[in-house]
Amino acid sequence: MRRIITLLLFCALSVEGYASEDVELQAANIDLSDKRSLQRGAKTFVTYCLGCHSLKYMRYKRLAQDFGLDEKKMLTQIAPQNASIYDKMFTAMNKHDAEKWFGIQPPDLSLIARSRGTDWLYTYLKGFYVDKSKPLGVNNAVFPDVGMPNVFWQLQGQQQAVVNMVEGKQIVEGLVLDKPGTLSEKEFDDLVNDLVNFLAYVGEPMQLERVSLGKYVLLYLFMFLGIAYVLKKEYWKDVH
Repeated sequence: MRRIITLLLFCALSVEGYASEDVELQAANIDLSDKRSLQRGAKTFVTYCLGCHSLKYMRYKRLAQDFGLDEKKMLTQIAPQNASIYDKMFTAMNKHDAEKWFGIQPPDLSLIARSRGTDWLYTYLKGFYVDKSKPLGVNNAVFPDVGMPNVFWQLQGQQQAVVNMVEGKQIVEGLVLDKPGTLSEKEFDDLVNDLVNFLAYVGEPMQLERVSLGKYVLLYLFMFLGIAYVLKKEYWKDVH
């Protein structure tokens, strides 16, 4: 019963965060043809996210194939230490430890970009700010009362919220960087964008194949249009 109640509370918070209309979403630059961006995003996920979150439908071998990397480079440059090329991207975190530390097991992120949207995800990852009233010391402008720590705080730095009271409700109108991190603002934006780009790919890997096939389909249609035009002229040349 306790687990069910916790899960329902988590879902309720998720809906609240998703439905928030107080924060304007920033646009993510999604380009699945940018293999370097996908590689960097995968590395960021493995380094900062895989400790808690899984991508249960994805294998490192599939990443290597889609990113144009040989298996050795995938294992040495992106995959965690001692991983097999055939492994799925499961977190090493024990389920019981996760529930003990966070109250609930962190969700699998395979479909997060599809369910939330890439703009929401991009804005969310940049939206953490210091809130000492919260158990983890942070809150999020897009997802109020978030139960996730800011794993990028060293890179991004610490932000403070610009808050205004509207009809008795605190509204976060903006975020101000209080303590800079190890990355510049542009460098951090690029890192987050690469991560979101990667998660957009993970949500539907066939997009890469569709984009590639789409070029040939368009070429075929143009060729067919030319042939149809020539046939039309031939059929109607004797008609006055």
